[in-house]
Amino acid sequence: MTLLRARVLELLSAGAAKGVVEALEPAFAAELGVMLHATFGAVGAIREALDRGAACDVVVLTAAMIDALADEGRVRRDTVAALGRVRTGVAVADEETYPEIGDAGELRASLLAATAIYFPDPERATAGIHFVKVLRALGVYDTVAARLRPYPNGARAMRALADAHLAGAIGCTQVTEILYTPGVTLVATLPREFELATVYAAAVASIARLPDDARRFVEWLTGPRSHAVRRAGGFEE
Repeated sequence: MTLLRARVLELLSAGAAKGVVEALEPAFAAELGVMLHATFGAVGAIREALDRGAACDVVVLTAAMIDALADEGRVRRDTVAALGRVRTGVAVADEETYPEIGDAGELRASLLAATAIYFPDPERATAGIHFVKVLRALGVYDTVAARLRPYPNGARAMRALADAHLAGAIGCTQVTEILYTPGVTLVATLPREFELATVYAAAVASIARLPDDARRFVEWLTGPRSHAVRRAGGFEE
């Protein structure tokens, strides 16, 4: 099968779902003859791409954003389905010492001690926006500002953390993006007082060129076919 002969499904997706999408892609192509062309990014960037008129058959965003798109008639409400809940966590490069982050005091001390802090877009990424709020709530934002390393999405932030080989560096993003990035290790989720748990959902876009294939992929992405992959990748019920 080649891309020229296969049907190509256009997917716009928040980065949190990247690991699940990529795990399903080979079987979906083999069984249904449908290839995926997926674009992943921060939720704000994905919404902007949709608003600019990017080709889209399936969209994956936070459940709140999907619900808003359904209200606007941008996605088909009868196709909306949840993937699960994703928490936000702290990561280090493989074999690095785990920082203590069990409560606010430990998290504050670990952030102050970090040599660099990798995280996603503080304006358009769910975890990035939240993480800046955490830094400000802890009163450390100004102190660590020069050591902040923002990236367009969590996946790229974690890749950069892994590649930096910088002792004492840490990262913060959604658990899914940590778990599917080779070279980084999840330390723990944020302490309870700073916890962020985001529900993600998928839906068929109203402009879908392949609505039947799109509906099937949403079923694969959110149903029994992907249950084990989602759980292993950080999605919770």
